[in-house]
Amino acid sequence: MMVRQAGIGLAMLISAAIIPLGAAASPGSEKAQTAGAGLAASWLETAWGVYKKRFVRAGRVIDDVNRISHSEGQGYGMLMAVKAGDRAGFDEIWQWTKRELYIDASGLAAWKWDERSVPKVADKNNASDGDILIAWALAEASERWSTLEHREAARDIVRAIGQANIALTPAGPALLPGRVGFSPEDHPDGQVLNLSYWVFPAFERFKELDPATDWAAVQATGLKLLRESRFGPLRLPADWIAIGSGPPAPAKAFPAKFSYNAIRVPLYLVWAKATQPDLLRPFVGLWNDELNLGPFEVELSSGSALQTFGGTGFKAVVASAKCALHREKLHPSLRKVESDSYYAMTLHILSLIALQERYPECL
Repeated sequence: MMVRQAGIGLAMLISAAIIPLGAAASPGSEKAQTAGAGLAASWLETAWGVYKKRFVRAGRVIDDVNRISHSEGQGYGMLMAVKAGDRAGFDEIWQWTKRELYIDASGLAAWKWDERSVPKVADKNNASDGDILIAWALAEASERWSTLEHREAARDIVRAIGQANIALTPAGPALLPGRVGFSPEDHPDGQVLNLSYWVFPAFERFKELDPATDWAAVQATGLKLLRESRFGPLRLPADWIAIGSGPPAPAKAFPAKFSYNAIRVPLYLVWAKATQPDLLRPFVGLWNDELNLGPFEVELSSGSALQTFGGTGFKAVVASAKCALHREKLHPSLRKVESDSYYAMTLHILSLIALQERYPECL
C-alpha cells in the first residue's frame, strides 16, 4: 500500500465518522471493577497478572521497545495495580519509583532510567505526565485502601507539579512537559506543549489535593488548545505544539505528526467524560473495524497515513472514542487483552478500565 493511497483512505474514513452525537457516562465501582457484559469477571486481574509478569521486575516497569524505564511507565503500572486491587504489586512499584526517580529536592520524578547508563538516571528532567500518573495512582490507592501515607505522597507530588510545571501562557495556565527545555527562550516558535500530557481524569482528584493551583483552569486550557490544535485535512492534533503570538501550530523542533503521544488524547477524554462531539470526532475514524484498517500515524499537512500503530491497544483507544461518541459496542476482538508490547498492552488495559468505569454499556 502506497503511503499516499493510505492517506486518502484514512481521510475518507475520518470524514465518514463525523456524526454529531452527544455522550453520557456513569462511574465505575470500587472493586476490581464489575465487568461489563462482554468482559470476563476477572479480566483485569488476569490481564494485570500477565502484564506484571512480562514488564515488571522488582518494581521497575520496563518499556520493552525503548529498553528503558520511565516515570510514565511507573505511573501506568501503579494505576493498573490499584485498579486490579494488587496492593503488594502497587507498593513494590511505588517503592522502586520513590527510591530511583524521586532523587532531588524538586519533588518531581526524573523521567528516564536506563540500566545501561552510569548513573542509571539518564535524564533528571521530569515528564509532567509521569508525575501526574503517579500522583493520581497514589490518590486512588489512598481511597481504595484507606492509607494516609499514599494521600500525603500524592498531595506532595501534585503541589510540586503545580509549582514547577504550570505556566501562564496566551491560552491560559498550561501544563509544561517538563521543568526545563520547553519555554519560549528554548524555542523560537514559542512555548512547546504536549496535549497528551493533560491526563484529564486525574484533575478532579488534584483539585482536592492542591487547592492552591487552579486545576479546573488547567483542564480548560487543555481542552481549549485541543480544539484549536486541529491540523491538516484530518483535523488531528500534533504530538507537540507551540504557542506563540498566534494560534497553536505543530512545534518546529518535532515532526509534525499525529503519533504515539497524541494517540492517548481520546483515552483521557473518554475517561474524564470530556466527550463533547467536537473533541472526539477527529479520532473515531482512525480505525475501521470492518476492514481492520488502521489506526495509522498521520503526517498532518497532507493527511497521509504513515506506519500503522503496532498493537491491539491502539485500536482499543479508538474504540473507546467510538463508544463515547456513537455508543458503538466494543469490537469482540478487543474484549480480551493479549500479551503485546509495553505501550500497546498498557493502552489496551487502560481503555477497558475507562470504558468499564464510564461506558459499561459498550462492553
